[in-house]
Amino acid sequence: MHPAVPSALPSALPSSDPPSAASSRASAASLARLGWDDAWARALAALPDAGSDVGPAAGPDVPRPAAGRAVGRVCRADAGACDVLVPGPDGPVAAAVPWAPTVRRAARADPTAGPVAGDWVVLDAAPAVAGVLPRRTAVVRAQPDRSSHGQVLAANADVVAVVEPLSDPDLGRLERLLTLAWSSGARPVCVLTKADLVPDAEVRAADLAAAAPGVDVLVVAAPEDVGLAPLRDVLAGGATLALLGASGVGKSTLLNALVGAERMRTTAVRDDGKGRHTTVTRELHLAPGGGAVLDTPGLRTIGLAGAGAADAALEDAFADVAERAAACRFRDCAHRTEPGCAVLAAVESGDLPARRLASYRKLEREARHEAARTDARLRAEMAQVWKQRARAYRRRPDKKR
Repeated sequence: MHPAVPSALPSALPSSDPPSAASSRASAASLARLGWDDAWARALAALPDAGSDVGPAAGPDVPRPAAGRAVGRVCRADAGACDVLVPGPDGPVAAAVPWAPTVRRAARADPTAGPVAGDWVVLDAAPAVAGVLPRRTAVVRAQPDRSSHGQVLAANADVVAVVEPLSDPDLGRLERLLTLAWSSGARPVCVLTKADLVPDAEVRAADLAAAAPGVDVLVVAAPEDVGLAPLRDVLAGGATLALLGASGVGKSTLLNALVGAERMRTTAVRDDGKGRHTTVTRELHLAPGGGAVLDTPGLRTIGLAGAGAADAALEDAFADVAERAAACRFRDCAHRTEPGCAVLAAVESGDLPARRLASYRKLEREARHEAARTDARLRAEMAQVWKQRARAYRRRPDKKR
């Protein structure tokens, strides 16, 4: 955690005195640097007791809630506290801020409700995190401990970069991560790293691109600063870029190349060409030319968090399967033994790889399983609510004989 910055956080909180035009402009520029815009200002104003007074217009609106609150963006979160980037006179500064009791209770009831890296949070005068603004996007996977609640890996990313190495690619993992990226609501891109370690980078990239329909595929060699221009263009527009991938695929090297400093320690490639695990936490890093990079730990397990968004994400990630499924004779075709199945016909003709259909089926089964577990939890929670109401009803004085 960053150390607390006593002089930084209070200065970001509104005072009873009107702000000077210069301080308002500095605050606006600092908030804009973090990704604040008019839509976030409206989301803040819509929160109960958040207030809607704003300072002089100078770029994005500067929130000046009457109740003594301010906003900041989480750059790192731990249990019960997080590091928050807040506006400062010379740009954003970080401070360690605890969660308010209401936020702690909400996170205990639903772990996805707690602040995570990338979140915009409301700060009270304590200061403490008093609330989390509704997320625009969220990368959510099934909990590794098999809890029916999901786990938020990244919040409010505009682009999710699925990182896979050309030196040791895994098609199944790539498809799984792209499905996760599609389900977030952000725009997925596929970043193929370690192009400098293979002699046939373009050929390998073309093979992998078949597993990423509808997604921009970038071939990069981060140590040589090759292929990074499209990602830098994304950041220059003020966007937040989340990096998603397994351990050792080159995320840390990519992060260092994008933020222009050794923000994350990198490790040498092993003798077998594979990388080592480096990142152990989720953290938001500001890029020097604008925008931010949200790094995530190397993922060993990548479960889809239920149906709904997962169903739509599967259609996006497997657009080639979905396109052929639309031509099946039966609307509820399961693509197994049904007559007139266009998907099976494409597999038989060689137009669709059998491995691709098997991967689709596997992810679809996982999404259904997670949805069933979530439904079971919700039913159990509702049953508990009704039991409590029944007990309270029986204890009413007018019900005693």
